[in-house]
Amino acid sequence: MNLKLSNDIKAEAQRLGFFACGIARAERVDEATQEHVRSWLGDKKYAGMEYMNNNTEKRLDPRLLMPGLKSIVSFAINYTPHSFIPENEYQLAAYAYGLDYHDVVKAKLRQLASNLHFIPAEPEGEPILQTDQPRFRIFCDTAPVLERYWAAKAGLGWIGKNRQLIIPKAGSMFFLAELFLDVELEYDEPMESRCGRCRLCLDACPTKAIKENTEMDAALCISYQTIENRNDISTEVASKLSNNIYGCDICLRVCPWNRKSTPTTIEEFYPKAELLAMTKESWSNLTIEQYQKLFKGSAVKRAKYSGLMRNIKTIEQYEHSRNEERTP
Repeated sequence: MNLKLSNDIKAEAQRLGFFACGIARAERVDEATQEHVRSWLGDKKYAGMEYMNNNTEKRLDPRLLMPGLKSIVSFAINYTPHSFIPENEYQLAAYAYGLDYHDVVKAKLRQLASNLHFIPAEPEGEPILQTDQPRFRIFCDTAPVLERYWAAKAGLGWIGKNRQLIIPKAGSMFFLAELFLDVELEYDEPMESRCGRCRLCLDACPTKAIKENTEMDAALCISYQTIENRNDISTEVASKLSNNIYGCDICLRVCPWNRKSTPTTIEEFYPKAELLAMTKESWSNLTIEQYQKLFKGSAVKRAKYSGLMRNIKTIEQYEHSRNEERTP
């Protein structure tokens, strides 16, 4: 076990702005998690996200993603906004307020690896170079890695009933990322769940996509419907969208642990003033040119202009039909 290197990694993570960092031994995930994953896939709870059904063995055993992998370093970086979009306006999930987290977080991890003189792992099939320096790979929501599982294993927090990683006294508005290393490190201990008998997230979910002790049904999730779904939004979900046009933070906002969150210090995650100033009228009249300017370098582009406008029109049509029903 390399205590000094473990401490150096954590110190560098803190210097680069990561909120938390922990280390777990790389191994096959536990039997209960394997069963949950296989059951969720078998029941097709991933809705239209067919890619979730790929690379199952790699999800269950991260050592298949990198030869010689011994340690998984998990990182959490805070994205809690200083200011939120007013509640009466159309809502975006808070994680999408700033620049695309994939790019921001990966850049920080590459900097960390460079500062500690780690060597990139060879691509699959390439001969392994002889070196005394640790080899690495980095991930941030871009590979078949069970990120919340490994963050929990590394002692960052626990997986809450809303399926989010909850960090004690800090909440769950965090991006997660991983650094894979081919060296033994000092491993952290996981912690027990502190959700207790709280059901606020379960009861608040408007579509009942999350249920206690079962895996989330993606087809019912507002985040899936407004981001990943490329088809029309079902009438059942449309009636529950409220003001959510990109993602959904309902289960996060009601979580008591998020009352203890503090605003991010990462400037790349700060929202643009023009985003916070958007009204329902300006959203409805948004042109593709305005969209491209407003969301340049943003994760919102995953839904594309057409998807975002579909979400807005779906809400407007539902509200219009409901008003007509009310009219005597």
